[in-house]
Amino acid sequence: MVDDETLRALATALPEVIQASNGQQVAYEVAGKGLAWGYLARPAPKARRVLVPGVIAVRCRIETKQMLIEAAPERFFDDDHYRGYPAVLVRLAAIEADELAGLLRTAWTIVAPKSLVKAHP
Repeated sequence: MVDDETLRALATALPEVIQASNGQQVAYEVAGKGLAWGYLARPAPKARRVLVPGVIAVRCRIETKQMLIEAAPERFFDDDHYRGYPAVLVRLAAIEADELAGLLRTAWTIVAPKSLVKAHP
């Protein structure tokens, strides 16, 4: 199980990652690009999206997303908004810190500038 403090520590331990907030949700970014952010869902069609506590979206490759969801649906899932988008939804209560750290590191390598990734292999 991962709580918000552990998530923050794991994400901000990555080179040049900052925590940002728009008042509704927290996001972790590198060079202005999100690698993980709070999950907003619509409680009803056309309703305003609201933050779902304990769930985050983590950037990943589409093929990895499908593999994660199929292998561990209790930890990973998708919804209509994220279908076809390169991010997987993660239930923080169902994932261990080391697994989340690996996902965040992979997300970081996807969105960080190539020079930064090369400098921090």
